Amino acid sequence: MNSLVKTFTAAALIAVSTFAMAANKPASKTEKVTVNLSTADFALEHYVAVTTEGESAGVEQLFAEDFNQKIQASNVQFHSRSAVVKSLKKQKGEKLNCTVATDIIEESADFMVAKVTLRFEDFTKTDLVTLVREGNDWKVSKSINSFR
Repeated sequence: MNSLVKTFTAAALIAVSTFAMAANKPASKTEKVTVNLSTADFALEHYVAVTTEGESAGVEQLFAEDFNQKIQASNVQFHSRSAVVKSLKKQKGEKLNCTVATDIIEESADFMVAKVTLRFEDFTKTDLVTLVREGNDWKVSKSINSFR
């Protein structure tokens, strides 16, 4: 009788742990991950994570449909939303070796302009980021990059 109780207890524990693992399965590649972009600060924080830490969750959700990027270098470059999203997805998991500083330049109820400075060993990248409120979420609508 005692061994029968132990057997049922062991079987129940195995079943419960199996169901718990199945319930906590990671999102598949086809499932979209929703990121909390309810405030400008959350959106800016996620933008920094996406661009510097290789975070790929919620990349499509982060950028406004009319997003564009301008890079001021020896020759000016422009990139569309789809090109930037595609590039950031390829960088999944890659962390940049730099120090990051963010400064809020201007903020209102519906927009924010922030300066994100990335200091590398040999150069500095400055990214002026414009965020706008779209419904209940904040999105990045413009990015202007310069290097020195």
